[in-house]
Amino acid sequence: MNVTQFKSLPFYIKLACVLFSLISLVYIVIIGKEILSPLIFSSLFAILLLPLAQFLEMKVRLPRSAACMIAVVILLCSIGIILYVIGSQISGLANDWPQFQIQLNKSIDAIQNWISANFHVDAHKQLTYVNSAKSKIMESGTTVVGATLLSISGIMLFLVFTFIYTFFFLLYRKLIMRFFESVFLDENKQTVHDIVEQVQFIIRKYIIGLLIEMAIVAGVVCLVFWALGVKYAILLGLITGLFNIIPYIGILTALVISALVTFATATVLTKVLLVIITLVIVHLIDSNILLPLVVGSKVRINALITVLGVIIGEMIWGIPGMFLSIPVIAVLKIIFDRVDSLKSWGIILGDEEQKQNRLAKKITDRRRKLVKE
Repeated sequence: MNVTQFKSLPFYIKLACVLFSLISLVYIVIIGKEILSPLIFSSLFAILLLPLAQFLEMKVRLPRSAACMIAVVILLCSIGIILYVIGSQISGLANDWPQFQIQLNKSIDAIQNWISANFHVDAHKQLTYVNSAKSKIMESGTTVVGATLLSISGIMLFLVFTFIYTFFFLLYRKLIMRFFESVFLDENKQTVHDIVEQVQFIIRKYIIGLLIEMAIVAGVVCLVFWALGVKYAILLGLITGLFNIIPYIGILTALVISALVTFATATVLTKVLLVIITLVIVHLIDSNILLPLVVGSKVRINALITVLGVIIGEMIWGIPGMFLSIPVIAVLKIIFDRVDSLKSWGIILGDEEQKQNRLAKKITDRRRKLVKE
């Protein structure tokens, strides 16, 4: 059946076909998480490392396998340094666990007194409820520990396969390109090649912009927290920068973690309030100025689709789905914008032109004037 015959079918038949295709696709994505998730991460890493691998191969005259391996090792070392810094900070945070327990007990006593005064529930009933909840948590402790160990082993396997796939994507990039071109008709080969090249270019710029944004946010938060005298300022800054990759939900999670850590290590609640205010201000500056200026407006996704994408990604793949949702939507938007029959979907994914950041436009105009002069 060709496109013309499909368009002539009744609406309910076309709707049934579309729904069946969507349900089948989502089901395949869910059951194929263990394979597809590292593959998508690897493809993004491969796009990011491609210029480095080409430089090592063309300029340094290394064999392709050696150039790809060195590029992957550099990426692995960079991630390892970040994880080492975070791990060393977390190990120091464990020393403050007794202080956190003291602060928690004081807060529980204050909350109990407030509940007793306002809702007339005596402290004995509250204490009974708290003790029962605590006993249930302790009973499930073995299960939690086992699940944690399985999770750590799963993460290690995920990272190992991700880097292996990244190496092979870089090594067989020309073979993969020929495969994409051979799948489609001869008259569409040039279009497919152009779309792949544009996806690589824009996604690379997008990822580099996100990394720069992450570094700026992490650096600013570290400096502000250090100036405020917040303990573990480096750890909280790195967490904020990493979680900031997840739109909206990430900064909220970082805010909760930073407030809890500050609450456990500080003696005054004013410092917790200052931490919350700092992260809110950083988020406003980042979303309205830094994100459009650094990441750019080549692939702008509206806030509604962004939130829906993050939620659906979490429902399908959990935390990896939250990180991958925005790059995947960005790739889909690039494809939709360049295929005539899918341009309407690209419109709903994008943002209104009137919302483009004025500051970014002014800076771009100034740069053009300087270049002309």
